[in-house]
Amino acid sequence: MATGPEGRAAPTLRDVAQVAGVSFKTVSNVLNDHPQVRPATRTKVLAAVEQVGYRPNLAARNLRLGRSGVIGLAVPELGQAFFAQLADEVIRVAAEQDLVVLVEQTGGLRERELEALRNPRLSLTDGLLLAPLGLTQDDVLPDPAGRPLVVLGEPLFPGPVDHVTMQHEAAARAATEHLLGLGRRRVMLLGAHATERTGVAALRYAGYREALTAAGLAVDDDLVVPVETWDRSSGAEAMARVLDAGVRMDAVFAMNDDLALGALRSLQERGVAVPGDVALMGFDDVADGRYTYPSLTTVEPGRHDIARAAVTMLSERIADAGTGAIEPRLTAPEFRLVVRESTGG
Repeated sequence: MATGPEGRAAPTLRDVAQVAGVSFKTVSNVLNDHPQVRPATRTKVLAAVEQVGYRPNLAARNLRLGRSGVIGLAVPELGQAFFAQLADEVIRVAAEQDLVVLVEQTGGLRERELEALRNPRLSLTDGLLLAPLGLTQDDVLPDPAGRPLVVLGEPLFPGPVDHVTMQHEAAARAATEHLLGLGRRRVMLLGAHATERTGVAALRYAGYREALTAAGLAVDDDLVVPVETWDRSSGAEAMARVLDAGVRMDAVFAMNDDLALGALRSLQERGVAVPGDVALMGFDDVADGRYTYPSLTTVEPGRHDIARAAVTMLSERIADAGTGAIEPRLTAPEFRLVVRESTGG
């Protein structure tokens, strides 16, 4: 028999039923969110649960349902601040649903992202959240078992796969418009991917281009700076090269905050005042940006909403048990501009 604090027997469902004055089955229906339970009965049962201090035996419940109670999260790199903070949000939201998260790093490589879908460790999970960088729309869903999957990023897979993405294009346009609204006219884009046509970099470049066009400005190729890896060292190195080449700019929109933080270092090392000489804008709203000097203006892409939507969708897919009752879904939470000192905020 299970025991609680000080050796007392742990409360059971039958204890809850007795206090609530309902049947054992009714208590079970309430705790399993059965839709046919009347609201008044549900309220009475939940009050009894609190009164007796009942806590569900999650291991027994998962065993009964054929589940592990564990979900997987595969991200490119926890060393990148955005993915570290996203993982933190996912773990918090999952815990609210009594789920444990197993985290895997893929390095953003296509082969490792495909492997994550077959990984023996992750195959023990009930479903997978995947944030791919290397996969393309030419890749087919490689999980013949049909394990529930939610993609964090642009739509990639056909079939019953949900996608949670960002408003990349609209947010990038808003970020560029913010810089233009300050009177800046030579706005550099830091982090372009020259060969990309459909991914995140391409969408953010499209938003940047739209803002310039709407302001009657042409895209200056000298101000579109390619950076393959979006980390701080790459941002610092790319900005140093641009400054050494004598390229004129009065604002920088970096494709993510890590690039922006690296760029800020190079600007300051060369005596370029931010925001006096160059206004600086990032994307992602990572925690470090609040504490730099100057603090970093950025786009908050709705990270908490992204995590909540992803975990909720995956939980619903797991509960659906492959019946196909849920149509594929695509959601892109709202973003907001966070104006700080690097643009004069």
